[in-house]
Amino acid sequence: MNGAPLKIAVIAGEVSGDLLGADLIAALKRVHSGPVELVGVGGEGLQAEGLRSLFDFSELSIMGITQVLSRLPRLYTLIRQTTAAIIAARPDILLIIDSPDFTHRVAKRVRTALPDLPVVNYVCPSVWAWKEYRATRMLAYVDHVLAVLPFEPATMRALGGPETTYVGHRLTADPALLEARRQRAMRAPVEGAGKAILMLPGSRSSEIAKLLPFFEDAAKELVARNGPMRFLLPTVPHNEALVKGLVAGWATPPEVAVGPAQKWKALAEADAAMAASGTVILELALAGVPTVSVYKTDWIIRLLARRIKVWTGALPNIIADYAVVPEYLNEIVRGASLARWMERLSADTFQLKAMNEGYDLVWQRMQTEKPPGEHAAEILLDVLKKKKPGRF
Repeated sequence: MNGAPLKIAVIAGEVSGDLLGADLIAALKRVHSGPVELVGVGGEGLQAEGLRSLFDFSELSIMGITQVLSRLPRLYTLIRQTTAAIIAARPDILLIIDSPDFTHRVAKRVRTALPDLPVVNYVCPSVWAWKEYRATRMLAYVDHVLAVLPFEPATMRALGGPETTYVGHRLTADPALLEARRQRAMRAPVEGAGKAILMLPGSRSSEIAKLLPFFEDAAKELVARNGPMRFLLPTVPHNEALVKGLVAGWATPPEVAVGPAQKWKALAEADAAMAASGTVILELALAGVPTVSVYKTDWIIRLLARRIKVWTGALPNIIADYAVVPEYLNEIVRGASLARWMERLSADTFQLKAMNEGYDLVWQRMQTEKPPGEHAAEILLDVLKKKKPGRF
């Protein structure tokens, strides 16, 4: 590509989206010889690539309908602010990353004001789970979707949505995950007492508060049935005080560790895990940690349950197209059930063998010829050249 200056508007509303955006921009800079200017919203990753975020992107890290409703006035203010800044900047292309409740609203408004501006959506909205009509609506303001799950391009074609390409998932190339996977392949199985159970109650305070009591019940049951065990509980700095407060009275206190390095160490050491439903379940599957998925949803989501079309909430299950990871949701979450699964998955059992077979299939289906960021950057530049052939 020529050395013309390139201005990219980018919006990332989650830590995971910020990492994806930073990876893409870094790859793009390696193939674009001219200067690259960023405008928009993001975190540390994108800021390291030169972005000066319009506001603290953690304001967009919300989950569940009840949280969205309580934050609506502020969200609409941020939507207007972001839209106005991008329109004023007159970028060459707009890259929206995940967080569709925010990013898509901005993209629609920007496209109305700048109808010739190419728009690329990184991380396909979960149209395969619910609100399928979003696929066709995206045609009005998205030129290309960069999917991180291998089944999404076929789903978008079936629903009549924008052109979609599976570029791969950053986790399959993550050095820390690959190292944890390597260590697990080399470790000898732990027999008898002293097994390590990993607990991942989520990254948001509401998730943590809902799930830790059930994890405590599971820990009590496991110790009563099996003798001394280790419980590993990695968390992030801003949740450290909350987590330590909630587990202070446990009969067998978990080993609370803070930061990404400690999290990956725990993944390498764990014999089995219980974890909040979400991307972390895929992370555990790719690392090879036997896992049970657990979640307590918002009450409004429970009322809307019939509108959810997907048959499972665990990404490894969708990718494999069968139930690899057991799931416990809402009223059926029981500590005693989790404890029994931890026993089966931390020993040489048919359940463990079946899960490992499913994990192998998930790993195979997620492989790509190019690293995700590099592939995503190539498509973004291709979209730009097609939409603006005279300039690039």
